[in-house]
Amino acid sequence: MRKPQLVFVIALAGGLAACGESSSLQVIDGTGPSPKLPEPNKTLIPTVNIAPAVGWPAGGKPTAAAGTQVAAFAEGLDHPRWLYVLPNGDVLVAETNAPPKPDDSKGVRGWVMEKVMGKAGAGVPSPNRITLLRDADHDGVAETRTVFLQNLNSPFGMTLVGNDLYVADTDRLLRFNYEPGATEIKTQPIKVVDLPGGTLNHHWTKNVIASKDDSKLYVTVGSNSNVGENGLDKEEGRAAIWEVDRATGNHRIFASGIRNPNGLAWEPTSGALWTAVNERDEIGSDLVPDYITSVKDGGFYGWPFSYYGQHVDVRVEPQNPDLVAKAIAPDYAVGPHTASLGLTFAEGNKLPAQFKEGAFIGQHGSWNRKPHSGYKVIFVPFAAGKPTGQPVDVLSGFLDKDENALGRPVGVVIDQQGGLLVADDVGNKVWRVSSAK
Repeated sequence: MRKPQLVFVIALAGGLAACGESSSLQVIDGTGPSPKLPEPNKTLIPTVNIAPAVGWPAGGKPTAAAGTQVAAFAEGLDHPRWLYVLPNGDVLVAETNAPPKPDDSKGVRGWVMEKVMGKAGAGVPSPNRITLLRDADHDGVAETRTVFLQNLNSPFGMTLVGNDLYVADTDRLLRFNYEPGATEIKTQPIKVVDLPGGTLNHHWTKNVIASKDDSKLYVTVGSNSNVGENGLDKEEGRAAIWEVDRATGNHRIFASGIRNPNGLAWEPTSGALWTAVNERDEIGSDLVPDYITSVKDGGFYGWPFSYYGQHVDVRVEPQNPDLVAKAIAPDYAVGPHTASLGLTFAEGNKLPAQFKEGAFIGQHGSWNRKPHSGYKVIFVPFAAGKPTGQPVDVLSGFLDKDENALGRPVGVVIDQQGGLLVADDVGNKVWRVSSAK
């Protein structure tokens, strides 16, 4: 074992205590259209600062923004990650976690990351199902819960086009026949297209949305590594957003160089496709800010060769200066290591006026930053289709005084009554934010 690996193992053995360097900037410094980007700080021991997952105490809940209130829409779920609202108001919840990926946990780094994710609450087996929640009396609490789909393979994104319900498993995009008002689907799916998966499947979540004319589907595919350390040959088709022809399953790379895109949404003013992206780790607590950005057809966004335009990542071999020269800087940073996953625009919400135009973002929270970042839901104001000003906390208080994770927000969506729903995969709840009475 090489000396750096031995030091890493010794430092992390047992309790996996916080180690490595600390931030010299505030999270807000790594936020906005022009975030501060200090020099990389690659240490012998990467920063590991885990918020152990403990769940909510009885009666516990997040802190809601002034003028709003929060309550549980549904409780007792099993690792709820992603949300989708059907036309009749029913809410679909992907109860899911990472699939088996034995090649991703090989070696010292793989072993360490497996321990990190387990302590952070991500080590439980995947329920592999989608649950339907129905709030028929519109009181903000789902009184009906049914298993809508089961025996899936780490499902995540969902979207409905007509009577075709598309579900993005970790390794394929599926189509199911949906009958309006149905509380379960028992028919077999049709495979639309295979997606990158396999025994090495580092970023496993796949999301899907439909184009405005319903002819195309857009699918997120995360990278198979942090910065290509598993070999660039393992990244074929990854770190990208795919465009899939709905009728034929034919696909192409719509945009690339996007390390781990999750949230996808159409900005209502400009009509542009936007995504929320997790950037790279292990070059310091202040690098690299996660971001939200509009996505250009054919655009390249840097990964793994560079970040925020032409900031070269010297860890990547071989280098690719020609691609770096083409790299597009993201529109808006949302803080380093915040693990920003959920993204939905404000259209249709009935929250106070400050939340009428902009984007809600679910931030799952950091492991590679000291002190912690994320663990909240934020709102980024927009004007004329672009972000403007500083973000506002919508839900906070997901960490207790001892830096334990009571919950971790993931997917966000506006429900049919104008409330904001938030999937909490550590608290095993779906929260609902509404205007204060």
